[in-house]
Amino acid sequence: MVDLTSIATGINTVWVLTVSFLIFFMQPGFAMLEAGQVRAKNVANVLMKNMMDWCLGVLIYFLVGSGIAAVAAGLTSSGGFSMAEAFVYINDPSAWVGWLFGAVFAMTAATIVSGAVAERLHFKAYLFYSIALTAVIYPVVQGFAWGGGLLSAGGYLGQAVGSTFGIAAGVGYMDFAGATVVHMLGGIAGLVGAYMVGPRRGRFDKDGNSVPIPGHSLTLVMLGTFILAFGWYGFNVGTQASVLSVENGALQFAGATLGRVALNTTLGMGAGAVAAALTTTYLEGKPDPLFTANGLLAGLVAVTGAVPHVTWFGGIALGVIAGVQVPLVYRWVVDTLKVDDVCGVFCVHGSAGAIGTWLIPVFAVSGFSLAQFTMQTVGILVITVWTLVTSYLIFKLADVTVGLRVDEKEEHTGLDSSEHGIVAYPEFVESFDETGGGSPTGTADGPAIADGGENK
Repeated sequence: MVDLTSIATGINTVWVLTVSFLIFFMQPGFAMLEAGQVRAKNVANVLMKNMMDWCLGVLIYFLVGSGIAAVAAGLTSSGGFSMAEAFVYINDPSAWVGWLFGAVFAMTAATIVSGAVAERLHFKAYLFYSIALTAVIYPVVQGFAWGGGLLSAGGYLGQAVGSTFGIAAGVGYMDFAGATVVHMLGGIAGLVGAYMVGPRRGRFDKDGNSVPIPGHSLTLVMLGTFILAFGWYGFNVGTQASVLSVENGALQFAGATLGRVALNTTLGMGAGAVAAALTTTYLEGKPDPLFTANGLLAGLVAVTGAVPHVTWFGGIALGVIAGVQVPLVYRWVVDTLKVDDVCGVFCVHGSAGAIGTWLIPVFAVSGFSLAQFTMQTVGILVITVWTLVTSYLIFKLADVTVGLRVDEKEEHTGLDSSEHGIVAYPEFVESFDETGGGSPTGTADGPAIADGGENK
């Protein structure tokens, strides 16, 4: 007799492994995206940071991080909790596939930060922070939102919001694939790091006006963007971990759910890119390719938490909002906050993730729910405060112990040679970086995104 449950379990397990491998492929996407947005003399350093985010991060997340997520969940919910059970996955082969699926999300959160602090942060300080993020900062949020902890229906805040609206079962925070748990967290952490390490030399003139520092390769930026978009299907669609189930003695395929997730993922990225291109055309007279690429990614971030919950119209709307806000929020970060966020990670991951997740109840298939909207607001605030406070403390500790910033000579020479004793482009790095600036791309502004035509 055929055991349908075993068949469904086996196929679901292979599905989770496959999408985990696809999400892993986002790592080279981030590496290419960030490498293209820095000057040639810093490319090897950025690539090394991305490499170590994965290689060091998976070790830390296995030994510490995944267990901390279970601890955070247990301590902030009304259910029982056992410290020993929190780390049982280490010696439980049946839990290892699930651990890998969690790890690829954790590594995505970690690698976002490197784009914000590029070109002036000590490599050892970056590793210090990356370890803290994968060991504690991200796992706690994972436990709060996805592990049944603080923000879940059974968590203390979920129960409190439910009680307020007369919902006995509590109200759980909605973030399907990590728009806030992964992306907003990484975007906020990157913003804090960029603020604390200070702007690159030459980024602002004596009057405080921003000065473009172009990146070295628009080609790498676009390649990285498309690789990330490809991997994002694993990120979003793959979060639907059970594609087969057994109901009434028959196998059931989750085709409708998978279809909605895939559709909204696709519509979100398209709408984000088009909206960003139109916004820069309106503001500057020409569509900016770097803002357009970042608009595509922001659209993906915005729908990441919403894909199974909103209508197709909602998928487009969230993408449009995310794309429009990218150049506006970027200018606010640079011009108002005076923070040199090299790859624009806050506008792409931070604000886009928050907006997209906050508006889920507005575009929900099930209709608007004030209780859910309240829970979304509370959840975003909790994750924001946790990330701001812990990131500041970790970067401060890194500054005291290993030092945050390279000295002026090392920054001028480039982090490739000063931090690693090698340069990615030995044939032309001198000719393009003698003054600490030039770029063969001819883009309007530096490495991440155009500065709204400052140099017209």
